[in-house]
Amino acid sequence: MKQLTGADSSKGKEDKKIQEEAYGGKDCEKISLKMSAKRKITSIAVTGFFTLLGILVIFPFAAAVLASFRPGQELIRYGLSVKLDRAGMTLNNYRYLFSGGHNYFLWFKNSLVLTLLSVSLTLIICYFVAYGLAMYQYKLKNILLFLVIATMMVPFEILMLPLYQEMIDLKLINTTAGVILPGLCGASTIFFFRQFMMGLPLELLDAGRIDGATEYGICLKIMFPITKPAFAAMAILTGMGAWNSMLWPLLVYREAKKFTLPIGLNTLLTPYGNNYDLLIAGSCFAILPIFILFLCFQSYFIDGMTAGAVKG
Repeated sequence: MKQLTGADSSKGKEDKKIQEEAYGGKDCEKISLKMSAKRKITSIAVTGFFTLLGILVIFPFAAAVLASFRPGQELIRYGLSVKLDRAGMTLNNYRYLFSGGHNYFLWFKNSLVLTLLSVSLTLIICYFVAYGLAMYQYKLKNILLFLVIATMMVPFEILMLPLYQEMIDLKLINTTAGVILPGLCGASTIFFFRQFMMGLPLELLDAGRIDGATEYGICLKIMFPITKPAFAAMAILTGMGAWNSMLWPLLVYREAKKFTLPIGLNTLLTPYGNNYDLLIAGSCFAILPIFILFLCFQSYFIDGMTAGAVKG
């Protein structure tokens, strides 16, 4: 009788285990269903949020583009709006833009030259500075890095007058060099390059030295191709900053023929009259260089954000 009761008890335990496993499986299914439902709700909420954010970002751009096809008088009367009125839309603003009789394309050329020089020189200088801060070990490394980061905490408005006096002493007023020189060694660009290089393996330097490469060869032939994603990101950000810069070029330049596009467009609004026809059409056309710059570097930028810098 004891053996039978023992067998019965063992069977009862096995039945309980089977029931627990069965109920546990159902609980897992319920939990997985709840998790999937939460994920769907979260994805829908995130998608809706970013859709709304995208609409808010696109709204002023769409309003400006539509305003560029309307007479300037309507802009004064009704302001910017996304109302599509085909009867009142015309290409006269763009005909006036490309017909001449103004200095728009002179300002456009000045801004283009200034942006190309600023981007190319800034990226080259900041790359070498960041390379020295990231790839070598020496006593003053942390102090120099602190000084670079400290410059990011100082607003440009505080440095504006000392820099202006320095440009006067160097006789660089009313020159392109005077506009470009203060921003060549950007702290944010150096910091970005340095952080990017800190994620690269230092064994690449040792491998280059073993193969007989010089330090300049390692920097230019081994490390430079790997940092293309960082160059792409900084080219876009630096290009946008140089293209939209207005305050410092306004202080340095003295002649109207050297004005950049933001300064030139600002001169269209005067107490004696406002040329909204050229202002709106010129502002929309001024977006093209930055758009082209993004299209040229987006592949490197996306590759760097997704795949990483080192592929093995």
